Amino acid sequence: MTTKVKICGIKTPDAMTAALEGGADFVGLVFHPTSPRHVDVEVAAYLASYVPAHVKVCGLFVDPDNQKLNDILSNVRLDVIQLHGSETPQRVAEIKQRTGKDIIKAYGVRDLESLTDIRSYESVADWLLLDSPPLTPPLAGGIVIPAESSPRERGDRGGSLPGGSGVAFDWKLLNGFESSRPWMLAGGLTPENVGEAIKLLKPAAVDVSSGVESSRGVKDLAKIHDFIKAVKTS
Repeated sequence: MTTKVKICGIKTPDAMTAALEGGADFVGLVFHPTSPRHVDVEVAAYLASYVPAHVKVCGLFVDPDNQKLNDILSNVRLDVIQLHGSETPQRVAEIKQRTGKDIIKAYGVRDLESLTDIRSYESVADWLLLDSPPLTPPLAGGIVIPAESSPRERGDRGGSLPGGSGVAFDWKLLNGFESSRPWMLAGGLTPENVGEAIKLLKPAAVDVSSGVESSRGVKDLAKIHDFIKAVKTS
C-alpha cells in the first residue's frame, strides 16, 4: 500500500502549486488565528478553488463552534475537517453529522496508555492523526504548549500553535499499532526522516507542516517536493 501525503499549513498559491505538482493526496488550510499558518477565508477559498477533485482539501480547526464551521464551509471548499483541540468523541460525532464531512481527529501520543484512549475516537472519526503530545495541560480552546516552543511561537494567548511544532515523539510507541481506522503520522517529519518512519510504522498517510518550511509558517517549495518524493519512493 502506498503511503499518502498531506501537506498542511498552506498559505500561498506557490506552496499549493508545489504540493499539487509534487503529488500530495491531502492539502491543509489552517483556520486558527494565532497560528502563523492561519489563512483568511478569502485566501482559503481561492487556494481551494483550483485543487483537483482527487486531492482532499482539509480544514484544520481547534475546538470550533458551529458558527465558525458554518462560516468557513459556506465559503471554502473543504472535503475533510481536521480537529486539533480537546474535542470529545461526542463533539466529533456531532461535527461529522452537522457537516457531512470526513473527520481527521488529531491525538497526541504520550505513552502506551494514550494509544488506548484514542480508541474512543475510532467510531466517530474517519482518520486518526497521531501527533507529538502536549507537554502541558490544555489552556482555553484546547491549546497546549510544547516544551520546545519559544515565547514568540506561543502567541498572544499563551498557548502553542496547533501542530507544526517540529517535534517528533517516540515512534517506537507505535510498533504494532493497529486501528479500525486509517491513521496518519505527524510530528517532526522531514524529507530526511520520513522514509525511515514509513518503513518502521507503515502508516496509511504522513502529515507535514514545519518540516517543509524555511522559517516558521513559510513553506519551502523545494522541501515540499523533496518530502513528497521521499514518501513516494519509500
